[in-house]
Amino acid sequence: MTLDAERVRHTVVFRLVHPEESEDESRFLEAAAGLAAIPGVERFELLLEVSPKNSYRFGISMEFADRAAYERYNAHPEHERFVRERWLAEVDDFLEIDYAARVSGT
Repeated sequence: MTLDAERVRHTVVFRLVHPEESEDESRFLEAAAGLAAIPGVERFELLLEVSPKNSYRFGISMEFADRAAYERYNAHPEHERFVRERWLAEVDDFLEIDYAARVSGT
C-alpha cells in the first residue's frame, strides 16, 4: 500500500532485555500492543523479525493521517507513560524511523 502524501508511518525496531519467549517479554509486547488504542493511531502492527541480518527481534509500525496526528500521539499521556515506565527500562536497543511519502520530482 502506497503512503499518501500527508500520512506519516512511524516505525521502530527493537531488542528487549528479557529472555526470548519469557513472561516478561510477553508482558512487554502486550503493553506495547496497547499503543494501538491511542487516538490517531492507524494500521498498527507488532512485528517479529525473521531475518538474521540484524539483532533486532521486534518491530512496531503504525500510521497517522498527518504530522499533527503523529505529534499528538507522541505527546499523549499513555504514550509518554509507556515510554517512561516500560520502554526505557525494558528495551536494550532500538532504531526509530518515521516516513513520509517522497514528493515526486525530488
